[in-house]
Amino acid sequence: MAISLSVVLLLAIILVVMIRGGSIKAGPAIVAALFGFFLASSGMAPSIDNFLNSLADSINAIRF
Repeated sequence: MAISLSVVLLLAIILVVMIRGGSIKAGPAIVAALFGFFLASSGMAPSIDNFLNSLADSINAIRF
C-alpha cells in the first residue's frame, strides 16, 4: 500500500508539472488518467501489480 500510494503521488506531481509546463495539454492528461483508472479495474491489474511489486523489491535489494 505504501509503495502504490507513493507512486500515485509521484505520478500526480509529474502530471501537474507537465500540464503547467506545457509539455502535455489537459485533454490528453485526462485521457491518460482515465486509461489508468480503467486499466486498474481490468483483468490485467493483478499482473501489473505483481510486476511493479517485484520491481520495487529488486530495487530495494540493491546495496551500495
